Amino acid sequence: MAMVKEIMGQRMVEAFCSDVSRCSSQPNRFCIKRQKTVSILPTFSELKTMLQLPAPYSQPPFIKLDESSKRDLALNPMSVTITGTITIKNSDITDHKEMMAMMLQHFGTFKNALHERGIIVLQLVSTEIDPRTMEPKLSNPVELEWLKCYKVGAERSTYKVEFEIDSDFGFPVAITVTNKYDKEIFLEGFSIEGVVDIACNSWIQPEKVHPEERVFFSNKQAYLPCHTPAGLKKLRKEELKQLRGNGKGVRRGCERVYDYDVYNDLGNPDKGQEHVRPILGTRDYPCPRRCRTGRPHATTDEKYESPINSSVESYVPRDEAFEGVRKEALDVEKLKGATRNLIPFIRTCITKCGNFKQLSDVQQIYKRKHVDKMKPENVTTTKWPLPMNMMSKIQNDVEEYFKFDTPRIINGGNCCCIKDEELGRQALAGINPLSIKRLETFPPVSDLDPSIYGAQKSALKEEHIISHLDGMPVQQAMAEKKLFMLDYHDAYLPFLNGINAREDRKAYATRTILYLTRLGTLKPIAIELSLPESKQVLTPPLDATSHWLWQIAKAHVCSNDAGVHQLVHHWLRTHACMEPFIIAAHRQLSAMHPVFKLLKPHLKHTLQINALAREALINEGGIIETDFSSGKYSTEIISAAYKDWWRFDMEALPADLIRRGLAEPDPTHPHGLRLLIEDYPYANDGLLIWFALENLVRTYVNYYYSDRIMVRSDSELQSWYSEVTNVGHADHANASWWPTLSTPSDLTSILTTLIWVASVQHSAVNFGQYPLGGYVPMRSPHMKKLLPKEDDLEYKEFLEDPEGYLLSCLPNMFETTKFLAVVNILSQHSPDEEYMGQRKDLSDWTGDPEIIKAFYEFSMDIKRIEKEIDKRNKDTTRRNRCGAGIPPYELLVASSAPGVTGRGVPNSISI
Repeated sequence: MAMVKEIMGQRMVEAFCSDVSRCSSQPNRFCIKRQKTVSILPTFSELKTMLQLPAPYSQPPFIKLDESSKRDLALNPMSVTITGTITIKNSDITDHKEMMAMMLQHFGTFKNALHERGIIVLQLVSTEIDPRTMEPKLSNPVELEWLKCYKVGAERSTYKVEFEIDSDFGFPVAITVTNKYDKEIFLEGFSIEGVVDIACNSWIQPEKVHPEERVFFSNKQAYLPCHTPAGLKKLRKEELKQLRGNGKGVRRGCERVYDYDVYNDLGNPDKGQEHVRPILGTRDYPCPRRCRTGRPHATTDEKYESPINSSVESYVPRDEAFEGVRKEALDVEKLKGATRNLIPFIRTCITKCGNFKQLSDVQQIYKRKHVDKMKPENVTTTKWPLPMNMMSKIQNDVEEYFKFDTPRIINGGNCCCIKDEELGRQALAGINPLSIKRLETFPPVSDLDPSIYGAQKSALKEEHIISHLDGMPVQQAMAEKKLFMLDYHDAYLPFLNGINAREDRKAYATRTILYLTRLGTLKPIAIELSLPESKQVLTPPLDATSHWLWQIAKAHVCSNDAGVHQLVHHWLRTHACMEPFIIAAHRQLSAMHPVFKLLKPHLKHTLQINALAREALINEGGIIETDFSSGKYSTEIISAAYKDWWRFDMEALPADLIRRGLAEPDPTHPHGLRLLIEDYPYANDGLLIWFALENLVRTYVNYYYSDRIMVRSDSELQSWYSEVTNVGHADHANASWWPTLSTPSDLTSILTTLIWVASVQHSAVNFGQYPLGGYVPMRSPHMKKLLPKEDDLEYKEFLEDPEGYLLSCLPNMFETTKFLAVVNILSQHSPDEEYMGQRKDLSDWTGDPEIIKAFYEFSMDIKRIEKEIDKRNKDTTRRNRCGAGIPPYELLVASSAPGVTGRGVPNSISI
């Protein structure tokens, strides 16, 4: 017994040995009577104290044995039985046939078939290697017939599993799993109380589909590659190899391979030349890479991947697919959108037009803000009062069901056009606060290649704006940083001939000059409307005719803004540019790696959403092409923005604000940054979150990386970043602006930027789409007419009914409701969402109290920021977020209820 205590420690003996029998034939010899279970185990804190586990990497310092003890142990092998708990989520396996099979198995009908008995095989993995084989040390395999105890109707089932291990097994830190059942199962987790917790949360495929056994590592400890326990090194590498795949073949939905491909799946050449779209991710059309699916190539052009159809599904790694309440909520919203489009579709088919004739037509598609309730005293008594009242209520309820919720933006007045002050306010506190920039050169200068597009000289002159500058000349106003601009000239002009060739699409390339007033608000003072062959400038109106021309010009500005917001700031900068980082993280960073553990909640859901977008949003004939002015040129606009404008080093919030001239370094201001527009809600609130996030990441990084040598020598980390820059973003592989990854400070900056983009920036441009952009007259996704000219046939119509003319420029009723249905879905929060400041995996760092403390402090910071945002929204001096009819700016309030709320910052790019 003394020797056993020397090997395992006093408490381990008490925990694992319930009965010790001494052998009288030889001194110093012993054996342990095997028990069915050993249920009394030390808690993790006791185990840590007992073993004196140093943070963050070391393993239990087992005492070395002398030669005599080794001989004794070899002659007297000792084993113990320990009990673990495994949890399996009950999925959709219980169809009628299977339920019958499960019932029959209890009567011995299927006794000879492992897959029909629902067997999974498990083995514990030690921190040590087997000295005889130099392979990972494993426990004896244990078979669990989980279907025997399956609880029909329960959300999950838990099972006790007994493992037999040798006394020199070491510390269990992983588990291998093989699924002998003929269908996939969802393994939630495994634990040995007080010893090891393993969160699996993964689908395990049948052995006949994937013969490789799955391995899951303990949550309690993060390991850099150089500190990986000997028993896990091989398994760590093999797991990453499985995730990388071989880059060949068609990916099946049951797989979990992460690989890269170009965007060759957006067009459909088999339907004809008009359905072909450029392949993004080539020399001519640069773009980030997407997740490879390996679908067969198109019949007529092998460069293209065949589109999704009833027999070919889109691939995402199995664990990335939507499940449970998230999938159910999305399906419900899809159904709602389809039903709300039904009546407008029928009406459009009948009238062959469906255009809005008057503003009340637009208002009819929204629910009433207040539905009057019939008071008993006001109800007229009839022979059949109850049935008639019920019929009236049913009719009202049915009508209301088919309508859309009233967007928050209508609070300011539901007119047929956007007001000047609202256009300026939305540039700072709307769903696209990322386009506004300071005017530093007047007239503005185009960056388009003059050899291709000709000399693009602006038509803006000082005489257009000088009367709106409070007596200042233009140069002084620029010097005092009072002039700003929404510039969509270069984004649209190369594609205008193609866009305007369509009968139902008309667009300009717009520039809008805005002046910063003494009240801290922006007002538009000039709009330049450019076509390839001409340019014109409009200024604030002086009479009725110029008033309506100004309104139409603003509608074109908002349409430009809607397109750039959706294509560039939303899709490209968040969804598309994050995808390579996510793919590379799964391919190069082990689940044990501290950086992967930090990033994990920020990587969820994006690949599934992006796959859905390639099927229905950005593809040929998708929502973007049919609803936005850019039409079939949408993908080319995305590629041009990626080629000429996107830079990862400028995605950090402070760098982005400085780049756009909205902020300047200033050591006298908080965090050394001064905003040039003091009431800039997106920047005001965003900076609070940015610096709180940066502080968390810095604490986390410094805990695991004490110096630059550790960063440079981390093979997985360097492989991850190298793959991102050279493969995932291959078209920018040689760009000089990529940040280096050599120091803890470099890593802090890179990780803070990634988390910022995936969470806060995406929330800022996504979850306000319906609440702040769901009223089409104020923010139309496309326009159907240019400004009327005096020699146009429609000019008389414009003069007689300018409001009707403006409404005829907008999408018709069916196009509007289709657009609203989509942005309503995109603006939804799932019931199971996890928000900034929340982490469901804090138990992963039980052994690292400093990390737990850092996450807790960050959570408290986020709560304080929420209160500060609420305070700002009530501050009447902040006119861009507080005032009559002005919605509060809540897009960066971290927490939210499910549904469309106009607030909430999920940890990842999600819907």
